[in-house]
Amino acid sequence: MRLTATLLTLLFSLATMAVNKYDNPDTLFVARDGTGEFRNVSDAVEVCRAFMDYHKVIYVKKGTYKEKVIIPSWLDNIEIVGEDVESTIITFDDHANIRLAGTEQGMGTFRTYTMKIEGNGIVLKNITIENNSARLGQAVALHTEGDRLQFIGCRFLGHQDTVYTGKAGTRLYFLNCYIEGTTDFIFGPSTAWFEGCTIKSKANSYVTAASTPKDVEYGYVFNRCRLIADEGVEKVYLGRPWRPYAHTLFMNCELGKHIVPAGWHNWGNADNEKTARYMEYNNSGDGADKGQRTSWSRQLTAKEAKAITLERVFSISSTWKP
Repeated sequence: MRLTATLLTLLFSLATMAVNKYDNPDTLFVARDGTGEFRNVSDAVEVCRAFMDYHKVIYVKKGTYKEKVIIPSWLDNIEIVGEDVESTIITFDDHANIRLAGTEQGMGTFRTYTMKIEGNGIVLKNITIENNSARLGQAVALHTEGDRLQFIGCRFLGHQDTVYTGKAGTRLYFLNCYIEGTTDFIFGPSTAWFEGCTIKSKANSYVTAASTPKDVEYGYVFNRCRLIADEGVEKVYLGRPWRPYAHTLFMNCELGKHIVPAGWHNWGNADNEKTARYMEYNNSGDGADKGQRTSWSRQLTAKEAKAITLERVFSISSTWKP
């Protein structure tokens, strides 16, 4: 009996020691200057428990954090909040043409991310995600694969391929965000709603390159957004289809004079004109003139536009309204 009691006490003690002290809903603090418990965002992510059933906040103080951050698929319900969007910056500088060690092979687009989100139910607020590479190829700032992701008051900075919405059937919500880039800087197969965002083109090129699957009704919806451009940029298309059934809709948006009269591009393949789903409704500004739009894009009626709601767009697999 005495031995059994001793073993039980030892086992209980070991179990207690093994408990993750961060396994609770308390906020984690990250500060590059060392005044927080963590100096890197990745370190704070690392201590979070897998498959949390509670909400966990990682608060990131002002500073520049040079790191590649991955939110793995086993982490849910994490909120990463920056102290100030202009001065809380996660940055890295990979691009597609960097050679992999010991090979002649380039890194490729999909390894270049600064932040990759694989988990579900993740929220980013008031923080900047940047790919600061030179213009030497594709360079992703944000790469998403998780579902039910929200980005509120964030900035996404880069050149080509800034935001990659990388998994079909996932739902993303961008509210009051700033996104800038050169070519195809919002691209991928996910279903994403952009509300009140500012979209800035830094070169004559294309804003979006959706690859929406044929059986998914909605790809990208931009509502009440503002499209602007750097000085000297004067020939930008709203989108071109990365895959044949690309879906993109701009409604109630302000389109600057840099948007070309045709509006949309077929990526050099006339067959895409038969399948791509490109739409507009009630846009304003110098770039919104409907007179010379491509014949294979559509202007929605008021009745059609009224039916396009968050609930409908996000009703892919479950009821979710951010």
